[in-house]
Amino acid sequence: MAKLPDNSPQPKRTTGSNAPKLVLSEANFQRICQLIYQRAGIVLAPHKREMVYNRLMRRLRLLGMHDFSHYLALLQSQPASGEWQEFINALTTNLTSFFREAHHFPILAEHAAARQGSYSAWSCAASTGEEPYSIALTLAETLGMAPGKFHVYATDIDTQVLGKAQQGIYRQEALDMLSPEKLQRYFLKGKSTRQGQVCIRPELAGVVRFEQLNLLSPDWKLPEKFDAIFCRNIMIYFDKETQARILRQMELALKPGGLLFAGHSENFSQITRAFWLRGKTVYSLAKEK
Repeated sequence: MAKLPDNSPQPKRTTGSNAPKLVLSEANFQRICQLIYQRAGIVLAPHKREMVYNRLMRRLRLLGMHDFSHYLALLQSQPASGEWQEFINALTTNLTSFFREAHHFPILAEHAAARQGSYSAWSCAASTGEEPYSIALTLAETLGMAPGKFHVYATDIDTQVLGKAQQGIYRQEALDMLSPEKLQRYFLKGKSTRQGQVCIRPELAGVVRFEQLNLLSPDWKLPEKFDAIFCRNIMIYFDKETQARILRQMELALKPGGLLFAGHSENFSQITRAFWLRGKTVYSLAKEK
């Protein structure tokens, strides 16, 4: 877990039967909803109240606090505090897996094979790394591993999951879809205490660049434009206004002829006319139709 800065209260663990029962009032829940929307654009439905309670309760226990009102007062009194990142990390949902929505990756491979120059892809909700590494592995199989053939930019708002992604260590069973040859080519098997785990080989990890990025930021400070953007299963957490704003920025972040990949339950055609649906939740810029 990220270390709190000097201007934040130092953690004090409160455990055992002496720990008081915390109560999340409706007013505090609504304030939490407002704050996470302002900071991360996430819309929390009323049925998420128990999830919010369970996740933030851990932060309060760690900080030795016994009241959600005091915790919210801490956040609002210190707008630059590192606790804001812990708050965001606690309320961010990170559900991912290798080659999730597998039909996207043959489309990516075909697109990359037809493009000229170094191929660039952006995973904008990288989570613990399964998506960007799946992209990198697909591009390695398609274009080869020669230097400069491709690179992957991977971002997330959650610093904790990015730390795990950079380590590149996973359970071997999470890669059962790969042949033994591919597993050996791109992963190192763990030994001793790492038995049953695998690690991304350095040559593949080296083409993936991880950085923190908040999609609500007015200036993403992207390093370049991309041939492909994976924006999957994240728009469902935003309202329509936020979705439209993000898609306007993604329109500018795509190269001509680039692809935008969406999640299976997301429909960008209902939000913007800037993209047209090619099929299978894959979009291109409308002006290129």
